[in-house]
Amino acid sequence: MQKLWDSPCCQWTAANLLTSAQSPSDKARLLASTELTSGAWLKAVPLPSLGLKLDDDSVRIAVGLRLGVNICAAHECICGAKVDCQGTHDLACRFSAGRHSRHSMLNDIICRSLQRAQIPAVKEPNGLCRSDGKRPDGVTMIPWSRGRCMAWDVTVVDTLAPSHVTDSSSSAGSAAAKAEGIKTAKYASLAQTHVFIPLALETMGAWGQQCTDFVTDLGRRLTAVSGEKREPSFLRQRISMAVQRGNALACRGTLPTDSLTDHSSPTD
Repeated sequence: MQKLWDSPCCQWTAANLLTSAQSPSDKARLLASTELTSGAWLKAVPLPSLGLKLDDDSVRIAVGLRLGVNICAAHECICGAKVDCQGTHDLACRFSAGRHSRHSMLNDIICRSLQRAQIPAVKEPNGLCRSDGKRPDGVTMIPWSRGRCMAWDVTVVDTLAPSHVTDSSSSAGSAAAKAEGIKTAKYASLAQTHVFIPLALETMGAWGQQCTDFVTDLGRRLTAVSGEKREPSFLRQRISMAVQRGNALACRGTLPTDSLTDHSSPTD
């Protein structure tokens, strides 16, 4: 098989790239690219009906981030920070509109997929046991496992953020694993009555282990309903696409306001 011929060459090239990486960001990016989940969007057939098509600019940004090349001119972010030509600051900037859009897209994919698998689910349910009023992103209306309904909460963390890049440069998926732990502790009281699953993903494509296991399980349930054996792959690709769309929106969303309009003031 061709894969058996290519695999040693690919492994040798990947090892050389990691050895020659000059910065923690480069190492973190390269390690993340070796994760199976990080390249799911690259394998998708561009089918708009399945949510598997990116627009040209999103593809340009997604490829640029994966390769670590320049994707924009150096500029000042709307938060006041200096953004270099690689634009990675935008992925974690709190002023970026892409962060919220990405979260909404991922939550919608999970909820719709559950419903297609004949598991009724609702987003942001009221009345669950959080004393501070915060709610998980969704909950199933029928048992998921062990006779309990399942609640989930989605989070996307930036692989290259200053708070994560040191760990990410030594272990792929470390930022997602840390986020899973934080979410699990946050919803510890909910776990007494529900099966709680934190769905943690990274901007560079790595997923947390619980997210990977959940998507695999949900994909099998979709196959059992539809008979389509590619359901797990389609689901992984839709989720991977949503992360890339969110990254693209984040990179565009922190550009100076006058570069996105006809030089009109923000108050116009």
